Amino acid sequence: MLRYIQILLFALGALWMTQAANAQSGSDPGIGRWYEVELVNPGLADAPRNIDRSTPRSSLESFMFRADAEDWDGAAHMLDLSSVEPSKQAEVGPERAEQFATLLDRKIIIDWYDLRDRPDGVDARSADAPMAGEPRRSLLLWYVKLGDRPVPIRINRVKPAVGEPVWLVSQQTVKALPALAEAYGPTELEKMLPQPLRERAFWGLRWWEVVGFPLVLLVTGLVAYVTNQLMSRGLNRTHRDSPTSMLVALRAPITLAVTTLTLSLLTSKVFVFSGRIDTVLSPLIILGFVVAALWMIVNVADVILTRLVNFDDEKLSEMGEGMEQRRNIATRISALRRAVIVIVVLIGAGITISEASVMRSLGISLLASAGTATIILAYAGRNVLTNIMASLQIALNKSARIGDKLIFRGSYCTVERIHFTFVQLRIWTGKRLVVPVVDFVAEPFENWTMTDHFMIELIELRLSHRADVTPLREKYYELIEGMELVPDRDDSKGVYVTEHDVFGQTALFMVPCPDPNVAWTLACEMREELLKVARELDDGATAVFPEVTPAQST
Repeated sequence: MLRYIQILLFALGALWMTQAANAQSGSDPGIGRWYEVELVNPGLADAPRNIDRSTPRSSLESFMFRADAEDWDGAAHMLDLSSVEPSKQAEVGPERAEQFATLLDRKIIIDWYDLRDRPDGVDARSADAPMAGEPRRSLLLWYVKLGDRPVPIRINRVKPAVGEPVWLVSQQTVKALPALAEAYGPTELEKMLPQPLRERAFWGLRWWEVVGFPLVLLVTGLVAYVTNQLMSRGLNRTHRDSPTSMLVALRAPITLAVTTLTLSLLTSKVFVFSGRIDTVLSPLIILGFVVAALWMIVNVADVILTRLVNFDDEKLSEMGEGMEQRRNIATRISALRRAVIVIVVLIGAGITISEASVMRSLGISLLASAGTATIILAYAGRNVLTNIMASLQIALNKSARIGDKLIFRGSYCTVERIHFTFVQLRIWTGKRLVVPVVDFVAEPFENWTMTDHFMIELIELRLSHRADVTPLREKYYELIEGMELVPDRDDSKGVYVTEHDVFGQTALFMVPCPDPNVAWTLACEMREELLKVARELDDGATAVFPEVTPAQST
């Protein structure tokens, strides 16, 4: 019996604790779901019956309906005027409502598909969102830049002590409306326009915007043309002079900066366009300033480096004391310039995205699209990135430097430039061979200038079995002694019969060369003189050249 009593008491205690816990958790079911206030806008008259503030979407729709009808007293009921004294709400409320309507028209684009139409603001469409399935009491609509800081435009869920919760424009946003209206409100010129031009036209634009936007672009283009002509007047620089001319280097960046400044002043002081145009112009203006500044830095650095370091491949290809170090310095500085440009581009892209919120302005969610965008960009730019890394690799391992003499794919070349994605080679005939950096690094090539400038050119002559090599050897040493450029290296001179077959024998003549710049010329001159002697001998009693047909020679 006692055991049954203990079990009963334990069950009653557990039931009592469960009810207490439920009572405690249910004492305030609105915790975290809304902001609590005593009264909603007590200084305003009763809210009209035909407005719906139960969901975020319905509240903004009600505001826009009232704004279109210029019913600012009714539109004020969609604002949280808690920061305004109740005695002044009836006066200040309509004014703030008109300011918020102007801000919506000029700086904010609402994504109605993304705006929730549920009282709790729950996003039930996506399970990947950070707050998916969670009740919301505050939703971010947009960011508007005010001075040096972005101002968040929010709509909050507010519940009075008596009554149902409602969605209102947040009190922080309402407090910032006067400053935002001063920054983005109608300009004096716009206020002077006739009423028909301020009427709605199409695509959410007004007639003055339809007329004014092409005019702004025309004036901006005219300023750009005049600036470029003024910067070009008196320069008369050719492409050959441009790398060392500071004026030529500054012309394009200054033109871009003046053009961007003109567009910025026209769209902020003369015309303040609506959000549909502003979301495109704002990122372009910031991008223009960033590009102009970075472009100017790169061009000025290029001019300074060109004046300090000689990048002329003909000068660098000369042999002599200190030329090896000059080629190394020129190649390293060229690689450093490429690395700086990459860093500058990354910094510029970061500044533009940070300042202009480009992704949001174009209606793209950065968090949602980051993975896909990264994959697409990585796939599209994989060859470019590979070539950039390969060009830096060339500078680090010194396999080829500006001014080096190479044999690449059977052509005698000089390295002219090592760019981001390709290597520019000048063939001895004057033609340019452009090779992707990846292919240039992957293929073997002869570098005649690397480390030691001395080299041996080889001349092979195909002779008959009955030919005597002695007269040719004597002529060879006679020619060698008569060449002033040939260094005195006995071990680098000689004539050898290297092989023979049914067609004849092969004689090898060694031509020592102190300078790769003259090696090919010396070998050609030596070959010409040896062939002259061989022809004289062949015209005599003994044949020197093998008697074969063209088909047999192959």
